[in-house]
Amino acid sequence: MKALFDEVSFQVSKAITKKYSTSFSLGILALHPSIRSAIYAIYGFVRLADEIVDSFHGYDKEVLLRRFREQTDEALNEGISLNPVLQSFQQTVNKYHIDRSLIYQFLNSMEMDLKPVAYDTDLYKEYILGSAEVVGLMCLQVFVEGDTAAYTRLKPFAMKLGSAFQKVNFLRDLNHDYEQLGRTYFPNIEMSIFNRHAKDAIEAEIAEEFAEALKGIRKLPASSKFGVFLAYKYYLSLFSKIRKMPPEKIMSQRVRIPNRQKVSLMMSSYIQYKMAIL
Repeated sequence: MKALFDEVSFQVSKAITKKYSTSFSLGILALHPSIRSAIYAIYGFVRLADEIVDSFHGYDKEVLLRRFREQTDEALNEGISLNPVLQSFQQTVNKYHIDRSLIYQFLNSMEMDLKPVAYDTDLYKEYILGSAEVVGLMCLQVFVEGDTAAYTRLKPFAMKLGSAFQKVNFLRDLNHDYEQLGRTYFPNIEMSIFNRHAKDAIEAEIAEEFAEALKGIRKLPASSKFGVFLAYKYYLSLFSKIRKMPPEKIMSQRVRIPNRQKVSLMMSSYIQYKMAIL
């Protein structure tokens, strides 16, 4: 029965989400059950592409990513895929009429990770648009469930949130990206002399985006508001921890939020939500 294959496909995307990201898993659990599977499917798709460029060392990443793009196209056009992640993703894209240009923009940014790039301001913005902002927009199309006016109204805020999340990731993974993958995303910064001035400038930009994004979270439908707020609170907590660390420490270790603190964040966020502080 195809229905069984569909169910298994969404379960695979859910398993990928839970294995790779405790924080996003908690956020998705806080969404209304009717939209959880779709967000798992989007995360599974994004994670698979990301793993190709970040983790599959010793393989021809360019060939793998090109094949993944071709298989994505086939799945979207034919309405089926033997790859469970692509099967759940194509169903989500077709059900919620997710704009395909968002998908291609995302894959373009993944291609940028295949080779070292000297990021100037324009390329930096292009990468963040494709790697993070459009992912937020894919999720937003699920959250508003076809309400075009709501999507248009909330679009700028979703992009700000995606951008803030990605820039926090950049700071969190600064050492790994630079030392292991040879990547430097922040423009006009010499990583060998990454200092307080450079760190402060990046953090000021992120803080501004978080503040703007919260305005949009307050306007989300009830089915998604708490889940997105929870993800926001997690990243804000991670960002606060990073801000307290000196540049040299950021360059030498990956910052983490312990699981017990994530649970505590979930509880305090829920209290804020129920008390209508959000």
